[in-house]
Amino acid sequence: MTRRRGTLKAGSNRVPHLKISLKTGVALNAGFPKALLSPWTNNFFFCGSSRKDNVKEFSGKFIGQVKRTEHVISFRFSVRDPIDFIPGQFLQVIFDQTNPRNFSLNKNLSFSCAPKKEYIEVTKKISQSKFSKQLTGLKTGDSVLFKGPMGNCVFLDSFKKIAFLIGGIGITPVISIVEHIVQNNLPTDVVLLYSNRTEKDIAFKPQLDHFSNLNKRIKVMYTVDHEQPGDQSISFGSIDQEFVLGNISDYQQRVFFLFGPPGMVEAMKNICVRIKCREENFKTEIFEGY
Repeated sequence: MTRRRGTLKAGSNRVPHLKISLKTGVALNAGFPKALLSPWTNNFFFCGSSRKDNVKEFSGKFIGQVKRTEHVISFRFSVRDPIDFIPGQFLQVIFDQTNPRNFSLNKNLSFSCAPKKEYIEVTKKISQSKFSKQLTGLKTGDSVLFKGPMGNCVFLDSFKKIAFLIGGIGITPVISIVEHIVQNNLPTDVVLLYSNRTEKDIAFKPQLDHFSNLNKRIKVMYTVDHEQPGDQSISFGSIDQEFVLGNISDYQQRVFFLFGPPGMVEAMKNICVRIKCREENFKTEIFEGY
């Protein structure tokens, strides 16, 4: 899924770009509409802004793919030098090098692996788009141009307790974060609420189950809302206020990450507002399909 960066929609109209201090996360625009300067809006833009200090173009060689579900595939690339990214960041995959603004072939994808691995991985829900066809048509050894890392909606090792309210392909940056926690044996307490349409749509379930078995501080709760699951450990229904409160009793102590499609993220944001989550601990990023 593509990740929206630096814009916010109000109704059907695009809101002007909001400048954010990367040090404080505070809006800098003088005279920007007050209604848009809520902590939720600030966090949205702050999470979506690009980190300029280490963004660069680099090439990777395609080394293989991993099928996560019928429609979700991970793509792995070897790189000459390690990419210094933070769990939760993303990069741009560039298939049209002659036209950087060809957004049908140059798109943002999250890292779906921890940093400091021998490869980088991105994951995509496959569609009939030109971009999907380019990805699935890659042959071993093909060279691909990337730009990154980007994004400030990231995990910090200093976080003691975190929670994820995630829908569908929004799971990709979560994998990077949770794998990083496991590999480095961090003491972070994690609760992941992960919603999909059906049991077959749950991407990365074996990996998440493995992580939670290795680290008892990681709790994963799955739910589906379109058909009753065969697995009794999977709940039936949406992530609603009752589901959140029933699984995250200490929500006031946690940093919340909300990743997923626009409707899902908006619904999760509304839940957090109603239960009065601490606004300074709220990180949102919207993934849009293509």
